[in-house]
Amino acid sequence: MESQPNYTEFSDPRLVALYDTLNPFSDDSEFFCKQAEKLSAKTIIDLGCGTGLLTVELAKRGHQMTGIEPSEAMLTVAQAKPYADQVKWIQGSFEQMDGLQADMVLMTSHVAQFFLNDKEWRAMLQAAHRALNSSGHLVFDIRRLSNPPFAGWPTEDNRRKFENTVDGAVEWWFKLLSVENKRVRYELHYFFARSGEEVVSVNELAFRSQNEITGMLSDTGFEIEIIYGDWDASPVSAESPEMIFVAKRV
Repeated sequence: MESQPNYTEFSDPRLVALYDTLNPFSDDSEFFCKQAEKLSAKTIIDLGCGTGLLTVELAKRGHQMTGIEPSEAMLTVAQAKPYADQVKWIQGSFEQMDGLQADMVLMTSHVAQFFLNDKEWRAMLQAAHRALNSSGHLVFDIRRLSNPPFAGWPTEDNRRKFENTVDGAVEWWFKLLSVENKRVRYELHYFFARSGEEVVSVNELAFRSQNEITGMLSDTGFEIEIIYGDWDASPVSAESPEMIFVAKRV
């Protein structure tokens, strides 16, 4: 029987402690920082902010930040970071945007793909629209579905190793479970060499097409300004690994 999604990577304290090591500040984070500056966003909501790596960096650069995250464990890590005292942290999801106002709503690290059903996806877009100031921007990334999915990710036979984590040496790899109805389900495996424990996170992502996303944005009151294809700010094409949407509230 196929494993059901549990998203353990966001709730297990051992995996949350590893998150920034496996997902460090990189080209994608710097891309979003540049977008915030380019679009003159003074107030920003980081929806699904995780461990707050980007959130606190934006606060450091002078933006007024609100970080919203469902996972208490990830918020605990975020709140211990430098500049965390300059961020308003909220536990929850898109519903927590009600009553907030911002120049930009960000969803990074492919957070947008965790909204699996269209009803929830539409409700999130509507909540973002309400939270944005006039001509404010919604900016988010969608990973393109490759064949096979996640080409280049480490497998059990070719594990990625991290030697000096808080828990010693850790090996990480993924296993594809299913691709069905534009959804991909997969396992992330974490082997802790010191204790011999293996922890598995079962995740599922939705892979909507560019046309589907464009249509839903239009339906919920957004106008697309540009769609980038990668973190170098190149325009989207059929070969682009990413779709990075910059949409304006109208």
